[in-house]
Amino acid sequence: MIGITGGIASGKSVVSERLRHLGAVVLDADVFSKDAVKPHTPGWERVKVAFPDVIQGDLTIDRRLLGRIIFANADKREILESIIHPEVLGRLKAEARGAEQEGKVVFAEVPLLYEVGWESFMEQVWVVYAREDVQLERLMERAGISREEAQLMVASQLSLEEKVERATEVIDNSSSLEETWRQVDALWKELECDPSIERA
Repeated sequence: MIGITGGIASGKSVVSERLRHLGAVVLDADVFSKDAVKPHTPGWERVKVAFPDVIQGDLTIDRRLLGRIIFANADKREILESIIHPEVLGRLKAEARGAEQEGKVVFAEVPLLYEVGWESFMEQVWVVYAREDVQLERLMERAGISREEAQLMVASQLSLEEKVERATEVIDNSSSLEETWRQVDALWKELECDPSIERA
């Protein structure tokens, strides 16, 4: 399993989409984390006990409220992570194992891969990089927020520069889509010739 990570609005989903087009299986940790707390799942039951105020009338979780709570309190963030992370990691490993047994190359898109210490579970880590000015512009446009808010969101994560230093491979997504695809395609060709990448 190869990890894909980067910064907020650096373009991880663009790279994942291209890899799926090339034939890879890409597992999305964000999707798995949402699934882990769907109503009546074990994760949801634990969130309900730890954060009763975030359970809405339709039993779904008020993600905005939960985000405010954990952003303001590191202890509560750790509690939430202790609920969600084991569920997500377990599913990533299980689905990766199944796909690899079918001879597929498997990627896991994990936005906070380094922050949660999951690089040890990956054969390689590909970091999607974008210059900070590009990152901020994309984030402001996507989320409809001010530059100051965007800067706070970027600053809340491990710096992209540090992630780049720790990466196996770096994809620069600062310019055109075609240029990003060119880099992904070249790395994919290298993988196809790499006997160390686990396949059936």
